[in-house]
Amino acid sequence: MKLVFAGTPEVAVPALDALIASDRHEVVAVVTRPDAPAGRGRRLVASPVAQRAQEAGIEVLRPAKPRDEEFLARLREIGPDCCPVVAYGALLPKAALDVPVHGWVNLHFSLLPAWRGAAPVQHAVMAGDEVTGAATFRIEEGLDSGPVYGVITERVRPTDTSGDLLTRLAFAGSGLLAATMDGIEDGTLEPVVQPAEGVSLAPKIKVEDAQVEWAEPALRVDRVVRGCTPAPGAWTVFRGERLKLIQVGLVPDRAELAPGALAVGKNNVYAGTGSHEVELVWVQPQGKKPMRAADWARGVRIAPGELLGPTT
Repeated sequence: MKLVFAGTPEVAVPALDALIASDRHEVVAVVTRPDAPAGRGRRLVASPVAQRAQEAGIEVLRPAKPRDEEFLARLREIGPDCCPVVAYGALLPKAALDVPVHGWVNLHFSLLPAWRGAAPVQHAVMAGDEVTGAATFRIEEGLDSGPVYGVITERVRPTDTSGDLLTRLAFAGSGLLAATMDGIEDGTLEPVVQPAEGVSLAPKIKVEDAQVEWAEPALRVDRVVRGCTPAPGAWTVFRGERLKLIQVGLVPDRAELAPGALAVGKNNVYAGTGSHEVELVWVQPQGKKPMRAADWARGVRIAPGELLGPTT
């Protein structure tokens, strides 16, 4: 098939690579978000998908909005058979959805209908799911509600961050998307309507959602930290400034501290929660680089009675 691939971030590149490598299909163009400012200089930088397409000599389309008539005209001119999608980042209008014969097929990082939305992997980790996966489905105008072509499953490991899990799903899912294109092309795959039961939503995690509540159980604190790593980053407040929490460890045999209270040992820093304690392993003070929590604690010289979290 003649394909136009839509995607933007690094997580979409493995799928693009898999389709470029296919001897059954031709990626004739990619659709990606416009160049965006990045780095200290805030220079405009092409998306990872755009950079990979340029390396492969593939045409890059960067519409400000996919409803732009200039983009739609070019899409119709190309006349793709199918448009595979991975984390493109913009809603597709009906005028675009109607162009390819076999529609737009999205690789979504959850077991649909669970975790429909922008942040399925983060929500799966924060909810404590033991198994998640990826699904390919035909995009329709509803939110991730189209019929499903195929799924793969992936175990959520106890120490997984959302970044760890997403990386594994991106590579495993690239094979699923390529296989889905093969099945659509040879007519062996028919999409199956999603069940009405088991729907859960995974909206984008905002910075305020990533604030740790120390009165919650330790297991919840751990899940929030892992689910929000690397983005948007879990955080708390210490001495009125934001302290990013990069890694914590569960300490089920310690339950002496009140929520948010700190205990500093020679090489360890413990914080109280609503259940047992957690060990702060890696933190990042405001305006500084990530560091071991023990080094941070030595530097700030925590006084008895000081707490993590907002003070009233």
